[in-house]
Amino acid sequence: MTRRLTLARESFPIAGAFTISRGSRTEAVVVVATITQNGATGRGECVPYARYGETVDSVIAEIEKARAAIEAGANRDDIGRLMPPGAARNAVDCALWDLEAKTGGVAVAARLGLTPEPLTSAYTISLGTAADMAARTAAAAGRPLLKIKVGTADDAPLMRAVAAAAPDSALILDANEGWTDGTIEANLRLAAELGFRLVEQPLPAGKDALLADIAHPLPVCADESLHVIGDLDSLKGRYDAVNIKLDKTGGLTEALRLRDAARAKGFGVMVGCMVGTSLAMAPAVLLAQDSDWCDLDGPLLLARDRVPGLAYSGSLVSPPSGDLWG
Repeated sequence: MTRRLTLARESFPIAGAFTISRGSRTEAVVVVATITQNGATGRGECVPYARYGETVDSVIAEIEKARAAIEAGANRDDIGRLMPPGAARNAVDCALWDLEAKTGGVAVAARLGLTPEPLTSAYTISLGTAADMAARTAAAAGRPLLKIKVGTADDAPLMRAVAAAAPDSALILDANEGWTDGTIEANLRLAAELGFRLVEQPLPAGKDALLADIAHPLPVCADESLHVIGDLDSLKGRYDAVNIKLDKTGGLTEALRLRDAARAKGFGVMVGCMVGTSLAMAPAVLLAQDSDWCDLDGPLLLARDRVPGLAYSGSLVSPPSGDLWG
């Protein structure tokens, strides 16, 4: 067996800007790990995320530490022991899944016992003024599920504006840790009154104990507070659901285990993403097949995706073809 690992950093422009409570960006910078073995090629994409102390350089350096083991034939379980959870391990783990499918002639979906179906993904409306968000929400009102970014000092005008702009869409709020002990209860009550279905990560990770002591008039979902299985016990009683992202778990292998453990503990499950290309979304589409909420709109937020990419019809995303991944 001869293996070779190649790493590439790639940039994809975002259509306009993507703004959340922590700031804005205009491009998605990703790292792609490519592993070749005996003429077959497996690829995995990750999105380094500054919120978790990651940069493109740090992610590449983390993968380089494991290069010798990867090229010597390390499998996914080996990588799970060698590399910490995070974007770097995600790229390698997903590349190994893809490589196994290519060398073994069995698609990842089949290995997982899945007959995957198209899924309805949320479509994100990034943060802005109430008027701007209302206009962008109205333009997307034909989509069945919208995720609305909030997290300002006064989110009430934003919530009212977007709820009025898309009365026929199901709406999710994502505060990205932007609410406080002083604002959360009023914001939750208003969100429920306006018909929002779910609120993601209202309080900062590590400062969310209050969630166990206040009413939840609509479900509250952990995002930044959840990375791996070991986080679940501390979330019980605080959150009703969890958002699983491959760049947090460190790949599909851990994400599958985390999904099953979350279900066993009674949490609802969302499968989400960073802003990346179809290559990053492809394994997550399989993970999301039995999720309660699917939020895999990363390619829809880009000015251009990679080719071939996932097939989107409006907000309906189809499972990946083998020439993309898996």
